[in-house]
Amino acid sequence: MSETLVVVVDGVSQLEYARATSLTPAQRDYLDRLDQNMDSSIELGGQRIDAPNPLQRAQFVALQLLQAVQAGNEAVAAATCAYLANRIPDLKQVRASTRAGLLSFDLVFDKAFAKEVKVEFMRPQTQD
Repeated sequence: MSETLVVVVDGVSQLEYARATSLTPAQRDYLDRLDQNMDSSIELGGQRIDAPNPLQRAQFVALQLLQAVQAGNEAVAAATCAYLANRIPDLKQVRASTRAGLLSFDLVFDKAFAKEVKVEFMRPQTQD
């Protein structure tokens, strides 16, 4: 299990959730209600999915999370990030990109987020 879940949009960390964070009883109840709401069905990729499996639930919640991040809705972003971190313990990143106004994302289980470091290469000067 990764200690941190990181939400990355266009290569930039937007939100980091430490799994060591303790949830209050009210927060745990909220996550349980999210699951109960998804028990009957969800809509994912324009299709209705009855009795979604954990991965489908994670994709659905990740989409809600990314929309909340884009809209600046911190409460929904925090709740959906907590859901993913607690319900999908092997998830390391929600990695999204935007192109031409469209959002696409992947759930990353095999690679922890590492901040990118800009490396500049210089041509060696030649002696004439």
